[in-house]
Amino acid sequence: MRKYLPKSFEMDELAQWYMRYISPFALIAGFFADNLILLRRVDVWTSNALLFSYLFIAATCIVVLNLITTGRIRAKWILNITPLIPVVAQFAFGGLFSGYLSLYSRSASFATSWIFVVLVAALLIGNERFVRHYMKFSFQISVLFAVLFSFLIFFLPVVFRSIGPYMFVLSGVTSLVLIALFLRFIGYLIPELLKRERTRVARIIAVIFVVFNILFFTHAIPPLPLALKTAGIYHSVERTQDGIFHLGAESQPWYMNYIPHTTVFHHTPGSIAYAYSAVFAPTGVSTVILHEWQRYDEATGEWIKKATVRYPIIGGRDGGYRGYSFIKDISEGGWRVNVITQYGQLIGRISFTVVDVSTPVPQVDVEN
Repeated sequence: MRKYLPKSFEMDELAQWYMRYISPFALIAGFFADNLILLRRVDVWTSNALLFSYLFIAATCIVVLNLITTGRIRAKWILNITPLIPVVAQFAFGGLFSGYLSLYSRSASFATSWIFVVLVAALLIGNERFVRHYMKFSFQISVLFAVLFSFLIFFLPVVFRSIGPYMFVLSGVTSLVLIALFLRFIGYLIPELLKRERTRVARIIAVIFVVFNILFFTHAIPPLPLALKTAGIYHSVERTQDGIFHLGAESQPWYMNYIPHTTVFHHTPGSIAYAYSAVFAPTGVSTVILHEWQRYDEATGEWIKKATVRYPIIGGRDGGYRGYSFIKDISEGGWRVNVITQYGQLIGRISFTVVDVSTPVPQVDVEN
């Protein structure tokens, strides 16, 4: 057991001990804590306060670390804890990456947003090996700008209670202004550092800014703060006076719900197919959601749009704003319903196969 404990309480030894034995477990525990407890919604003050605290800790570590490396701070007790500062910065950035992975993955459709989600996951995992790079000023600023931009993408829509491309543009401009103010503060404290690194940092920030814009306008960034809570294809949809939706679903084994592209809709002459979805939006946010019905054309290998249904949603409900659309006498073959924003961002997708039958199949009632 003793081999897993630090041999001494020297700062270098403690930092190495944390990185080797504690950090991997902290990564896993932090991710599950974010998913299950801390970051349940993007519009509650506790979630944003937690992310704000991580940003503040990371920025503070950058300032202190560079004051030490340039000789501005010479207090012995601070110099003694210098090996721990990159570890603290890594912890703060790791908390941000974990939080973003939790939030963005809930809002992502793997079909279009997998690039951004995988990138965040890679940064989260790679963060455990970045501790030495946190000594480099250009690396510090690049990561700080990336996490700041990622935060403002969903924070500003919550503040202004509005979503759309213009909010993303505002998030980008605000990120540039804030990072410029931070660099000006660094330049006031350590002018020779900023003079030496200015060109390199500016190029890195420009590249990150362009990449984020490309990802957003190609719909590779999930449409946070919107998130698909539930969706499915049903034989009937009824809403009671007390606001409960009763959905007529085909009976199938429980494990089929976790296997993609296995849903079968058994169609009888004259029956109706209903696409039902519940989309979460922050409190006070109103927007428009679209159901885009598409059928797969085996001859051309393309998805052909058959119908588009629009309906407004109002944010605030924890389980998401519920809505549905339907098609009568749906034809046999492969189908999907894209749940998208009015700006074309994919929130989620319902994929299913239509099979013609002569008699109705058994159904179960699902409440939502």
